[in-house]
Amino acid sequence: MAISRRAFGVGLLATGAVGTGGYLAVKDRPELQGLLGNRLNLFGFIGGEKEAFLADPDVVRALGSRGLTIQSRVAGSVEMVREQALLSQKPQFLWPSSSIMVDIARQNGVRIRDDRVVLNTPIVIYSWQPVADGLMQVGLVTRTGAGHYQLDLKALLEAIVAGTDWSKLGVNMLYGRSRIVSTDPNRSNSGFMFAGLVLSLLSGNLATSEALAQFGPKAQAIFRNMGFKSPSSGKLFEQYLAGGIGGEPMIVGYENQLVEWILADRARWDRIMSGSGAKPVMLYPRPTVYSAHPLIVIDEQSHRLMDALTTSALQQLAWEKHGFRGPLGTPTGNLDSAIAGMLPADIDAVLPMPDAGTMLPLLDLLAK
Repeated sequence: MAISRRAFGVGLLATGAVGTGGYLAVKDRPELQGLLGNRLNLFGFIGGEKEAFLADPDVVRALGSRGLTIQSRVAGSVEMVREQALLSQKPQFLWPSSSIMVDIARQNGVRIRDDRVVLNTPIVIYSWQPVADGLMQVGLVTRTGAGHYQLDLKALLEAIVAGTDWSKLGVNMLYGRSRIVSTDPNRSNSGFMFAGLVLSLLSGNLATSEALAQFGPKAQAIFRNMGFKSPSSGKLFEQYLAGGIGGEPMIVGYENQLVEWILADRARWDRIMSGSGAKPVMLYPRPTVYSAHPLIVIDEQSHRLMDALTTSALQQLAWEKHGFRGPLGTPTGNLDSAIAGMLPADIDAVLPMPDAGTMLPLLDLLAK
C-alpha cells in the first residue's frame, strides 16, 4: 500500500515528538537517569565504615540506574573537614559520621551548599562473652529481656580512671588494669564521638566548656590509658577481631560493623558461634550517642547523590546488608533472622553530642 509523502512526514513528526517527550520524561526523573547513558561522576571523601556499603554491587547498581558513579576515598571524619591537604583535592561531597562535622567544616571555610543526615548508627562497645559475663557479676553489664547487653559506661570509666584491675571487675582471665580502646579522636569519628560521650558522662550532663575545665583531665587520663589509637574505625574493628579477647578486650565501634561483618560471610559466623572460642559481644552503653552520617554537598551536582541515598531502595540496602539505620535511627527494612535478634529496634537512651565549641578544645586537650 502506497504511503503519501504528507502522511510519511506527519509520521516522522509524531515519532520525533514521542521520542522528545520520552527523553524529557526520563531526564526529569532521577531514578531513570542511567537509561540516557548520561553518567555523572562524583568524587568525595567518606568515613571508612561506609566503604563496604558504597562498594556493594547492589548499591553500585542502584546508583548507576540513576546515572551516578561514585569515586570515594576513605578519610577520618575529623580529618576530611579540617585538613587542607584533603580539602585542596576539591571534593564534590564529604560524608563524615557526625553532624558536628558540618559545623567544623564551615569553621574551616568549606563552602557547604547543603547537608542532610542519610544514615545513623549508635556507638557501641565491642567485647567478648567472658568479659561480658564477668562484668555482669559486678553489675556493670545487664541483659534485657530481649537479650541485648547494656553497659553502665560511667561506672566502667570511673573504674578505669581509678586504675582498677580486670580481676576486680569479675574478669579473672585478663591481666592488668581495665581499659577500653577507641580510635584517635583527632582523626576518626568513633573516637571523636566517644570523647564527647566520656566528657558528658563524667560531668553528669551534656558537657559544656565549663565541664571541660573540671572533667577534662579525667577524660585525658582515659584516653592516655588506651595506648596506641587507630586512625580508622574499620582498622580498629579488624584489630579487635584479629587480637581476640587478650589483644582487644573492649573497643569502641559502630553497631553496624558487626552486622556487616556477619552478613559478609554467614558460614564464618556460624563456625565462630559453634566453636569453643570466645564469642564477640555487642554492649550498648546506657546512655549512648548516635553517630549521624550527614552527606555534605559542596558541588551542586552532589544533590543527586543526596536524593539517591534517601530513596527507600538504598535505605533498605543500607539496613538489610550493612546494618545502618535510617535518618531517624529506626530500621528501614528486615534483617536476616540470625542478626535481627542482636539489635534492639529502638535505642531509647541517647545523649546529644556536645557542641563544636566544647569538642574542639577537648580534641586539643586529648592531643597533648
